Amino acid sequence: MIIDKLESADRYAALHPGFAAAFKLLREFDFEAAEDGKHDIDGERLSIVVIRAPAKSRDEVKLEAHERYIDIQYVVSGSEHFSWMRTADCEKPIGEFDAEKDVIKYDDEPDGWFPLTAGTFVVFFPQDAHGPMMGEGHLDKLVVKVLV
Repeated sequence: MIIDKLESADRYAALHPGFAAAFKLLREFDFEAAEDGKHDIDGERLSIVVIRAPAKSRDEVKLEAHERYIDIQYVVSGSEHFSWMRTADCEKPIGEFDAEKDVIKYDDEPDGWFPLTAGTFVVFFPQDAHGPMMGEGHLDKLVVKVLV
């Protein structure tokens, strides 16, 4: 997991072949003009999801993890909290892994909660189970999906 401001994202570009394009996309994407939902950018290698939604309470959010994609979640406006736990330590899966949606959810108690404010991003690798969208009020965010 990585947490930082978008202005510092270039320091992480060498960590994965898709990161430079992902961070460029976050900088240049027209959030205001985009419709909610998923937008394919480069086939299955890179997509972006536009989210405008009310924040959820802690009890509404379950940990989730992905196998095929790395999430780069960026807060456009609002204030979000997310929970985190190593996927390897999760012991209470909720159902089976959904290969089509690339997600499995867990009912484990996370190790911690972390804040994200506007202009901040977090990178979740497959080893990072995370519970997004916690907070109060309304959240505007982008999630870039980068093929592992």
